[in-house]
Amino acid sequence: MNGDGKNAHPVRMHLLSNAMQSAVLIGFMGSFLALLGWLIWGAGGLVILLVLGALATLFNPALSPDWVMRLYGARKLTRGRVPALDQVRDWLAEQAGLSRTPTLYLIPSRVMNAFSVGTRGGSAIALSDAMIRRLSLRELVGVMGHEISHIRHNDLWVMGLADLFSRLTSLLSFTGQLLLFINLPLLLLGEVVINWGIIALLIIAPLVSALAQLALSRTREYAADLEGARLTGDPEGLALALQRIEREQGGWLEHILMPGRRVPEPSLLRTHPSTAERVERLQAIEAELGESAKLPLAELLHRLDLPEAQRPPRRRIWGVWW
Repeated sequence: MNGDGKNAHPVRMHLLSNAMQSAVLIGFMGSFLALLGWLIWGAGGLVILLVLGALATLFNPALSPDWVMRLYGARKLTRGRVPALDQVRDWLAEQAGLSRTPTLYLIPSRVMNAFSVGTRGGSAIALSDAMIRRLSLRELVGVMGHEISHIRHNDLWVMGLADLFSRLTSLLSFTGQLLLFINLPLLLLGEVVINWGIIALLIIAPLVSALAQLALSRTREYAADLEGARLTGDPEGLALALQRIEREQGGWLEHILMPGRRVPEPSLLRTHPSTAERVERLQAIEAELGESAKLPLAELLHRLDLPEAQRPPRRRIWGVWW
């Protein structure tokens, strides 16, 4: 599927680079948390945090996919409801080597959105009604390949661990500042000496951890793009989907009144890379994979077609779509 080995090699190098970046960022967040524990409680606190970190790594909880989907009001797409999506999902899961195929859910929303939850042992993919309506089947394959890549690499678990480190960092920062406030009378009387460098570090610690978490999120998105493109053999399909989603964000009134809309976020504050950056990377690996990589997908798409769109969902008085 990946074309010749020469073309696939640069893609593997991209994926390896992203994996190393993720490992470095997770290691940095864990080490930074340990440093804060040592500064506040000394060697004893460091040992406690290391033990807690190890336990969190081993037992980092994953929310039930069904429970998460209920929060979004999503409806399970039983097999046979949309046969084309069933076959695409099964084909991609086989390409990714998943032992269990993800369950498909439909989010009744006019906003184009897709996300995945769970791990390789049990997962789900949600597609919004608007996304199924507006994207071509080829573009939907690209989006689903991206989401299955997240599942394949347990990205939800990785990001959950990063979120745990970030929350603990904020807690330690608050604890350190609280101890400073409690000892403020002694500080004013000259009874204690404060290392203001440590205090400054405690104050900025949550920001540092949050920036590392955002960088990790962007890295995992890049990796899912590349891995998804390798699964489908069609980077252009995902690139087209990303461009269409970017164009159709916002309503018609926003396009008329604010054609330049949306003040660009600083790159450090994004959870996702910019669409332009993602498309550029996908286009770069298009030639690396080779035309032969697209043949399996082309054969699949030749056999499939999406059913005609039904009436779009509407919100009822009691807050439920359909």
